Amino acid sequence: MIKLKHIIVLLISIPLLQGCGAYSFSGINTSATSFQVNFFQNQSPITIPGIDQTFTNQLQDLILNQTNLDLVTSNGDIIYEGEIVQYYVAPTNATSQNTAAQNRLTIAINVRFYDTKNPKEDLEQRFSFFFDFDASQSENLIRDQAIQVIYERITQDILNATLAKW
Repeated sequence: MIKLKHIIVLLISIPLLQGCGAYSFSGINTSATSFQVNFFQNQSPITIPGIDQTFTNQLQDLILNQTNLDLVTSNGDIIYEGEIVQYYVAPTNATSQNTAAQNRLTIAINVRFYDTKNPKEDLEQRFSFFFDFDASQSENLIRDQAIQVIYERITQDILNATLAKW
């Protein structure tokens, strides 16, 4: 009787364990082994020096830290490219004196994703996020912090849309 129970448990366990073989804890399931991130040029009407290189580096770092893919400079199995298409500050809340109480910095990035091992997964999509700050603060004083917050969100959204499929 005990042998029969062990056999039944074994027969049930084997298919369950085999189904988990190709899955990773990050949710990324790909046959690719390498990736490349081409330089994301700033093509927005407002030119802020260095934001293009910062974004390119931050996307590379996120993929390196959250996947087991190797970064290459050419012939990657997975390729990211695109451009920063929008950078603007606009008031979001007004005071009773018709002045801005709060401003919003918004950045949008157009991304093209190519999976050379599985071309039907290719994607072109626009990602954007914002950072609100008090109108009494200068944009120059909050820019680095705002860009960091915005890029963290956009890069994670890109990873989720392209590799994690969330």
